[in-house]
Amino acid sequence: MGPVVRTITSLRKIGMIGVLAVGAGLVGCAVHARYYDPGHADYHAWGPGEREHYSRWESEQHRRHEDYKRLNERDRQDYWNWRHDHP
Repeated sequence: MGPVVRTITSLRKIGMIGVLAVGAGLVGCAVHARYYDPGHADYHAWGPGEREHYSRWESEQHRRHEDYKRLNERDRQDYWNWRHDHP
């Protein structure tokens, strides 16, 4: 195998690694965190869709916006109770 063929082969491998890395990065953007709901004994993936539900809950409950991760346990459980009733 000559030097040109080795270079082309190396570039193909680097290209494939790049494609896989970008693909993994895009998939990782969809879900930002996973939260456990102790009242219902299940997990919830937090991503763009869940943020929409959370904003709706805040609006319906007449709450000012606060990041979910800053809520106390009672408010978190209130949210998950509401969320299970509003799929």
